[in-house]
Amino acid sequence: MSYLIRKANFADLSSLLEMAKIAFLQAFTEGNKIENVHAYLEEAFTEEQFTEEIENPASVFFLLEVDGKLAGYAKVNFVPAQTDLQDNSSLEVARLYLLDQYIGLGLGKVLLNHTINFAKLNKKKYLWLGVWEKNKRAIKFYEKNGLSIFSSHPFPFGDEIQTDFLMRIHF
Repeated sequence: MSYLIRKANFADLSSLLEMAKIAFLQAFTEGNKIENVHAYLEEAFTEEQFTEEIENPASVFFLLEVDGKLAGYAKVNFVPAQTDLQDNSSLEVARLYLLDQYIGLGLGKVLLNHTINFAKLNKKKYLWLGVWEKNKRAIKFYEKNGLSIFSSHPFPFGDEIQTDFLMRIHF
């Protein structure tokens, strides 16, 4: 298995969006009302939304390719694209997803480490992210990789308000 992480560009939009939708469905269908999952997809995973995010100079998408196929991605935000903190000494991981068939191969750690190294290269003091409080697998993964919960925030999801834990790692 060979992998490559590279920065996404506008030419990647359709393949990124297609893979992102599948990864989101795989991650959040279980434990949620399907109508809420689809409502969120229709809001946050549209071509217009991803175009805006790719074109935003304060956001960067990293694509993970395994044997030439898209396997996952991460989106990081600098200020002013950050969602909660707006802290110039930090980098937010707004999204970090792998397709199910690539989970358990160590690639999540590779992708997370890439975002951490990117934060360090940009002279940030810490990296932070939000994770759904019921996503025990993700929370355990982040804790195993040095992040800890420091706060929480409400997350509107369809007709519900869910809670996301905010986690961070200092350098």
